[in-house]
Amino acid sequence: MKLFTVTLTKRTDEQADRLYRLLQSSCGILHHKEHIHIALDRRKGLYRIEVSGVPPGFRLKEDGIRVYKAAADVLADYVLEEEERELLLKIIKQDFNYKQDDEVEGILAFCRQVLYGEGEWSEGAGQTEAYLRRKQKIISEFYEYLEVYTEFDLNGFLRFRLHAYKDELRDVVEYAIDEFVMDRQYQEFISLLQYFVYIQEAKIPFVHLIHKGGSDFLLLNEQMESMETPEMDAVVTVEMLEREINFEDMIISTLITVSPQQIYIHTREPELQVIKTIKQIFENRVELCGYCRLCHNLDRGAAAEYNKG
Repeated sequence: MKLFTVTLTKRTDEQADRLYRLLQSSCGILHHKEHIHIALDRRKGLYRIEVSGVPPGFRLKEDGIRVYKAAADVLADYVLEEEERELLLKIIKQDFNYKQDDEVEGILAFCRQVLYGEGEWSEGAGQTEAYLRRKQKIISEFYEYLEVYTEFDLNGFLRFRLHAYKDELRDVVEYAIDEFVMDRQYQEFISLLQYFVYIQEAKIPFVHLIHKGGSDFLLLNEQMESMETPEMDAVVTVEMLEREINFEDMIISTLITVSPQQIYIHTREPELQVIKTIKQIFENRVELCGYCRLCHNLDRGAAAEYNKG
């Protein structure tokens, strides 16, 4: 008794073999009773995986439901792990008209962060809440279809169905494009500041930038005197007015204006974004302090404040 046949076209042998193995493993819940038969038929550019119930032991009303649910679960995982990347690429290129490889890959990287964190599209990747939500959307449509129809063409299903799932992917791409554009503008801005620092002569030997925690910084000159924040340099100000000026911009603008030959950064949070940005702009002028007398005094001061509170 034929239950359903999954048809794959324009796929690789590896993809067809993987789906075949997954169906064997999952639908094989009845295999040990010899009630289920699964066969893979290979032809040029065409793969057909047929799942059948073997009478008299196979009972369509009870066993069929179990097989359809297992198959829908497997097919959903297959789509997420094998097809999702291509679906995103299609949306990026066709719906949003991005064609250059570097732009497409940049947008795809932001999509991956949203969908899988820092993971990759691969077997068993990213069983996150977002993954499971997308999977459930796919499972419900697959199961409803398999209950009614015996021929399942994967290409046609991906093209004409799964609207809720594909709408979510489109929302992800829209968000990723916004992030990509902002990131590119930010990198262009950083490059401008790098050039400005490069052509500018040093005005003072060095400064100490003391990170007191959070967004609280203290700037000391070579005499260990606190430095007032000078007026922003006109060139820097024009560029920054195109963005929302925040404490990171103010610190960077101050450092560019005073133009030290060397910047000693004292921090317990070297991975803080503002610290990484300063290192990126000033490059070999920056030195991170591991732990020195200034850091020790800073820690003592913080402890005193804590005890006082």
